[in-house]
Amino acid sequence: MSYVGKNIKRIRSVRKLSQAHFAKLFNLARPSVGAYEEGRSEPKIQTLLDIAQKFGLSTDLLLTKELTANDLYKLNRVNEKFDQLHGGKRNANPFLKTGFIALVQANRFSEYVANHQKKDFINALPPADLPVTFKGEARAFEVHGREMDHKHTGLHPGDLLLCKRVEEPAASSLITSHVYVLVTKDQVMIRRLKSTHNGLEQDLQEIWEAKGVYSTCLSTRPG
Repeated sequence: MSYVGKNIKRIRSVRKLSQAHFAKLFNLARPSVGAYEEGRSEPKIQTLLDIAQKFGLSTDLLLTKELTANDLYKLNRVNEKFDQLHGGKRNANPFLKTGFIALVQANRFSEYVANHQKKDFINALPPADLPVTFKGEARAFEVHGREMDHKHTGLHPGDLLLCKRVEEPAASSLITSHVYVLVTKDQVMIRRLKSTHNGLEQDLQEIWEAKGVYSTCLSTRPG
């Protein structure tokens, strides 16, 4: 169960923001905010990240804990103290000591293919504020298309796939049935590996193994 709708309503109450003002902060339509609060829909991953960053929360808190007004007041005080200590500069979430995890949005896949080896490009990507740490390089990729969605299970468009880099970009490094993000000279592909590696060797530039997924899509399976 996601608490994001209740938390948005609580944040608005504590910050004394109308639905219209909240919507304007995140370039949303006002009815969308109402739909979130009533549980009729949930924000896209990027909107969740933007809300978490704006109010100094983690996406994990936003999704999995019903925040009280007291929780939010305490977080505000911690953020203010952090600002004072660091000259007004604060990470999106001061409570999690995580490394930078770049987010590659689906509409930037082509751009990523062309620039994935450029450090300046990677550093300019938006951060994925997620409550995890990895040994090694991590990246988040937004799922697009419905090829990984089968009867409302699996991955859905808009899901955020959290990945760890496979150091050796070769098909021999892959494990059958695991989900990977494969970066070739032409495209970014998200695939669950079948029993054969045939055809994967050519043009592989990067391999990222999926370690987790953040989704705002509620299951429609019965029970």
